Amino acid sequence: MERVAIIGLGLIGGSIGLAIKRANIEGVQVVGTARTRETLQKAKKLGAIDVDAPTPADAVRDARLVIIASPIMATQPIMQEIGPALLPGAVVTDVGSTKSNAARWAKDLLPESVSFVGGHPMAGKEQAGIAAADPDLFKGKAWVIAPSVSATEGAVNTVVGLAQLTGASPLFMDPDEHDSYVAAISHLPLLLSSALFSVAQGSAAWPELARLASSGFRDTTRLASGSPEMAHDIVLTNRDNVIHWLDRFIDELRRFRGIVAGGASEEVIEAFTKAQLERDNFLVNGPPQRDVGEPIPKISLGDMILGSAVSGYMKKQQEVLKAAEARAEGKRR
Repeated sequence: MERVAIIGLGLIGGSIGLAIKRANIEGVQVVGTARTRETLQKAKKLGAIDVDAPTPADAVRDARLVIIASPIMATQPIMQEIGPALLPGAVVTDVGSTKSNAARWAKDLLPESVSFVGGHPMAGKEQAGIAAADPDLFKGKAWVIAPSVSATEGAVNTVVGLAQLTGASPLFMDPDEHDSYVAAISHLPLLLSSALFSVAQGSAAWPELARLASSGFRDTTRLASGSPEMAHDIVLTNRDNVIHWLDRFIDELRRFRGIVAGGASEEVIEAFTKAQLERDNFLVNGPPQRDVGEPIPKISLGDMILGSAVSGYMKKQQEVLKAAEARAEGKRR
């Protein structure tokens, strides 16, 4: 059996495990590890993993593919721990919301014999933990792939195959480019959601406001119910980009404030109409199209994992043969 190791079995790690298990890839075993025994037991009961491991180092031994699905700030110590236990030729990926730090940690801490391919599935829920895991969580969503410069083509294809297996669409990006973009489209909404709830809840009139809160308020503040640990790690690892987009949003709020304060009916209707039309166009037609080159072909995760096992076996056999030839040559001399 070839192993896929998942380190961290919360919402994302658990959902990946469920998606892999649902694919029923013959010859592939999913081993998982988590911070608590309770999470491991729930993951096995849900069918997200086949085997549990007590530590990350135990989980990655003999694994062809390693998925780090931990909080971002836990990624560095995990890489440090698993480095000596990794199989030569193994593929290591992550699912963190920021990519630049992960790329640097991988370069410093992982052996040169393994390939690191950063990843970030653009999917989630406000609920956290293995109980919220869903094999369809990534269906139709983008899965950013940010390979290290030393990653092999086979390693990149393995992570592409993982993304496609879950129903996601792979999207290649540079780590720094990724961090700038997600600060606007993912991290800023998180901060705004929390800030809006804090403003309303901090009012002396909150008991009355809360009784009036309906779908608009609930939808806009949904992300405030997310994991504080995740928000903490995002802010710490993407501070400059988050501040940049916060400043731009503050400028836009000031513009809207000026429009409202000005009281000109035409300016008010123009501002809201423009936002409505642009958003409706996005919802109907999707993102504006750029020339992104050839589409990414469909790749079988099972073929990539099992193929790497065969490749590793053949390489080992070649080394044995070379060593035997060297010994024979030495004897002849």
